[in-house]
Amino acid sequence: MRDCWLRGDGLTGDLLAEDAVIENPFAPPGRPARIEGRDTYIAYAEPRRADFPVRFDDVRVTALHETADPGTIVVEYVMSGTVTTTGHKSEAAFIGVLRARDGKIVLWREYQNVPAIAAALAAP
Repeated sequence: MRDCWLRGDGLTGDLLAEDAVIENPFAPPGRPARIEGRDTYIAYAEPRRADFPVRFDDVRVTALHETADPGTIVVEYVMSGTVTTTGHKSEAAFIGVLRARDGKIVLWREYQNVPAIAAALAAP
């Protein structure tokens, strides 16, 4: 995932199972909190990624937690980026719950720091 983000690819279909579920429990207004299916997610995310004015410069894992389920991890990370329209550099913390099956992500639940993202995009 990290490599995809840093290349600007977002989360590619190669990483997702066909029946993947992507959840964002703290989704900002107007954004879905849950998307079911790889193709549905890609159809939703691709146009938004093209319009999202941020280049991710770094993704730092700050903690990785194993769970009782060997196919599930909880990861804490910080994404640093540059707003391409202003040059403003910023970072935001995230927590992800990831479940995999046969080498593919079947659940990606991400808790985003929505206020930090909004502030970075609004900064001059």
